[in-house]
Amino acid sequence: MDPQTGRSEFRFGTLFAQFVLVDEINRATPRTQSALLEAMQEQQVTVDGITYQLPRPFLVLATENPIEYEGTFPLPEAQLDRFLMRLSMGYPSQADERLLLNQLRREHPIKFLQPIEESTPLAELQRQVWEIHVDDSLHDYIVRLANATRSNSELSLGASPRASLALFRASQAYAAIKGRDHVIPDDIQHLAPSILTHRLILSPESELRGRSNQAVLQEILAQVPLDFGTVG
Repeated sequence: MDPQTGRSEFRFGTLFAQFVLVDEINRATPRTQSALLEAMQEQQVTVDGITYQLPRPFLVLATENPIEYEGTFPLPEAQLDRFLMRLSMGYPSQADERLLLNQLRREHPIKFLQPIEESTPLAELQRQVWEIHVDDSLHDYIVRLANATRSNSELSLGASPRASLALFRASQAYAAIKGRDHVIPDDIQHLAPSILTHRLILSPESELRGRSNQAVLQEILAQVPLDFGTVG
C-alpha cells in the first residue's frame, strides 16, 4: 500500500532474479516453501490472480540445516522433486580453511563480486547442452534405474519421471563439461546419487533397520545391468 496515494502497488521481490539463494530453506514455514513451487516449476509467480514471468534463466539454490530440528520444517516431496540435485559440502580441507580465514580477515569477498557473463550466452549454452547425444541404450538405462527404485521393497517412494529427466539432462551437461559430445554410462552412474537420493523415501521398516537412501541406491546401481550398444 502506497501511503501517499492509498493505492496498492505490486513490487517485485527477491524471487525476481536469475539466481535465487534460499539460505537454510528448512527454517522457512511450509507456506513459504510451497510458494516456491510455482516459481521453480513454472518459472512464474501469481499474485492476486495476476501472473508475472520470472527472468530466464531462473535458478534456485538452497542450503539446508541438517542438524537442528527445533524451528525447522521438512521439505515436502513435491518440492524436493523440483531440485535438480542435492550435494553435501562437508568440511573444508585444512588448506582451504586457512585460505578462508585469510580472505575474510578484512572484508568479505562477496562485496567485490562482478558479473562474469550475460544471460543471453548462458541461455545459448543451455540449448547447446540439449544437443549432446544420448544413445538409446542409455535412455533405457535411466528408465530401468528409475523403475528399480519404484519396485524396491525398501522404498515407499521411488524416483519420479521428473527425476529421470533430471538425470538425463544432468548427464548431458556433465558430458559437455568433460568436453564430449555424447553421454557415457559413467556419467549417469556418477550423477545418480546426487540426483536421485533426495527424491527417495525409505519404508518405515527400512528406517527402523537403520538403512539409508544412499545405501539402497548404491545397491540398485550395482544390480541394474548396463545393457548398451554403440555409444557416441
